[in-house]
This record gives sequence, structure tokens and C-alpha cells, in this order.
Amino acid sequence: MNYEDFIRKPEPQPQAAEVEVKVEDQEKAEPISDTALEMTTEVELDVHKEVVAELAADKAVQDEKIAELEKANQALLDKIAELEKALAAGTSDLQRKMEDQQKEIVKLKSVNDEMASALAKVGETLAHNSELPGSNQVSVLDRNPEVDDRFEGETRDHVLEVLKVARDTAESEGRLRRAQLLEAVLAVNEPAGTLEKKRAALEKIFADNMNIINGQVINELDKLGIRYKDGEKYLLAKEIAKRSY
Repeated sequence: MNYEDFIRKPEPQPQAAEVEVKVEDQEKAEPISDTALEMTTEVELDVHKEVVAELAADKAVQDEKIAELEKANQALLDKIAELEKALAAGTSDLQRKMEDQQKEIVKLKSVNDEMASALAKVGETLAHNSELPGSNQVSVLDRNPEVDDRFEGETRDHVLEVLKVARDTAESEGRLRRAQLLEAVLAVNEPAGTLEKKRAALEKIFADNMNIINGQVINELDKLGIRYKDGEKYLLAKEIAKRSY
């Protein structure tokens, strides 16, 4: 640096002066206005509103989830109540069926006792008849062993029934000796009455089904071992009854 440059070089200012200038600059600076404060407050309020809105949105989502859970829980409670009701109804129905079965058992036992009593009476009658003179007048008749009785005493009841008709016919025709002999046989061989009951039961089956040979009637006839067809042709109810008993 030459002399002229040195002369033209500005002199450095004291540090204190700089401080004073800065202080003055600060003193000259404009104070914060109310408008600026209001703007700051509005910004803070906007931020607060956004936070509140977000919290409200989160709460709405949570409330919706809670409502869904409560709805699902109520549906589950309703299902449990429905199952409990069905279980109670099923238990009640089962109890009722058990009671009905117990009543049916009592009824069947009563029927069985009646049948046993009736059979005992038949046995007593047969035993009584067997002790009387001439009681073997019917039993001496031989029968083809291939033609079995459908029920106990069927052949005997049929024979006695035929003898009764023959007695009446002989008496009406004046065949007094024949009528007298047949009456002697009938007097010591009382029918058990089972044939009449079987015939009445068969007629009731037909009457209950309006004399139509339907599936139910066929099942009953099969149980009794009664034929209901002549070849491929179905017989009428009255024909079946006449052929059977």
C-alpha cells in the first residue's frame, strides 16, 4: 500500500459507538402492534381448532366402533337368549314326550292285564269243557297241519260256528235228530269268542279307511297274514272279510 492509499483509508470507528448505534437502532425499532398480537392469537386459535377437530374426529371413530361392538354384543346376547329359550322348549317337549310314553306304558300294561285275564277265562272255559262228557266231540276232528291257526282257537271257533248254523238249519228243515246231536255238541263246547272279535277288528280297519284298500290297510292285513289280492287283482273289503273270517 502506498501513501495515497493509506491516506484515503477510512479510520476505524470505536466499538462503543457501534453499541450506541445498535441501541439507537433498537430504540428506533417499531413496537409490536395489536394487529400483530391478534394475528398471533388467531393462528394459535386455528391450531387449537384443528387439534380439537382431529380429537372430535377420533372420538367419532371410536364412538362408531363402540356402537358396532355394542350392537354385536347385543346380537350375541339375543342369540344366547334364543338358544336358552329353544333349550327350555326342547326340555319341556322331551319331558312331555316322556310323560306321554309313561302314560302309554301304563295303558299297555292295563291292556296286557285285560288280555291276560281274558286268556285266563278262555283257559278256564276250555278246562271246564274238557271235563264234561262228550267234550271231545269237536277236538276229535283232524286238521291239515299245514293250515295253521291265525290265532289260538281259530279252527275250533269256526267249527263251532258252522255247527251252530247247521243246527239251526237242521231244526228249520225238520231234521230233529241232527239238530239234537249238534245241540249236544254245542252245549259242552262254548266258543271263546275270539273269532267274533277278530272279525269286528277287521271290519273296523276297513271302516276307518272308508273301505279303501290303501297302504295303511295293506300293512295291517300283512301283519294279520290276510290275503287281499286274487292273482293281480285287489279284492274288495267285504270280499276280504268274507274270505278271512
